[in-house]
Amino acid sequence: MYPLKFENLYYDKVWGGRGFESFRSNVPKGKIGESWDIACHPNGTGVVANGRLKGVGFKELIKFYNKEIFGNRIVNGEFPLLVKLINSNENLSVQVHPNDDYAKRIENSSGKTEAWYVVDAKEGAELIVGTNGCTRLEFEQAIKKGKVEDCLNRIKVKKGDAFLINSGLVHAICSGLVIAEIQQNSDITYRVYDYGRPREIHLEKSLDVIDFNLKPKKLVENYKEFLGYKVSSLCENEYFSIYKYVISSKAEFRSDNNTFSIITCVQGVGVINYSGGNETIYKGESLLIPATLGKYEIEGNLEVLISRVV
Repeated sequence: MYPLKFENLYYDKVWGGRGFESFRSNVPKGKIGESWDIACHPNGTGVVANGRLKGVGFKELIKFYNKEIFGNRIVNGEFPLLVKLINSNENLSVQVHPNDDYAKRIENSSGKTEAWYVVDAKEGAELIVGTNGCTRLEFEQAIKKGKVEDCLNRIKVKKGDAFLINSGLVHAICSGLVIAEIQQNSDITYRVYDYGRPREIHLEKSLDVIDFNLKPKKLVENYKEFLGYKVSSLCENEYFSIYKYVISSKAEFRSDNNTFSIITCVQGVGVINYSGGNETIYKGESLLIPATLGKYEIEGNLEVLISRVV
């Protein structure tokens, strides 16, 4: 087995732009807002783009290479994570995602907790993360009066900032950003406010699931230094863990037979060397490391996020 790349699944969005073109050459025409890069979901399923399995769909990988690639992390045939890039030329809607219990009861889906990593940011770019301390009643009244923006917590961000967005937390990606998003494998979003765009607002469901006690959680880098690289744990929750590696020459790894890993390059370029060959990884790319890959190394001058199911 070998590190797997997948075809990029691009999505045109009203708020999208051309930001991916700064590091990709295959971006289609239009306002491209999302690229799903490791995905096995009814709204987008990846196809292998490299090696002997090129052209094989993600569902076929689960069917025919389950233990070899995914260890024991496939439950009921479902892949647990979704990794995407987001480019916001305009503000996304203010929104919230349900937790597992609500999503299962109402949508027959898993909930959606996600983590954001800022890959690129224009000067002055912002994220909306949580409210400014308002109550549910105050928030509902603000929505009815068209003053919901007064209730939102805005944070100026720069390249390299990262946040955990728990289900139930009001949030929005504002304009001028490229974000790497690691999340539960769910596509359930409830819009609270959409800047006057003629799209559906999910007010009742939003108010059902918003947790007004949740606070913004910035993911802090606290590095341990090693020869050729340094590493920091960014987050660990019941759904996934994320480590950030800053590699100046090379870092050595061994896959875990129980689970896969996902490597997302957020800066630079490098090579993943393994017993059967090598794969180049560029900024903005994500690769899936099979559970049975064994020893491998990442070589180059680059920064990567390594995500795993906990």
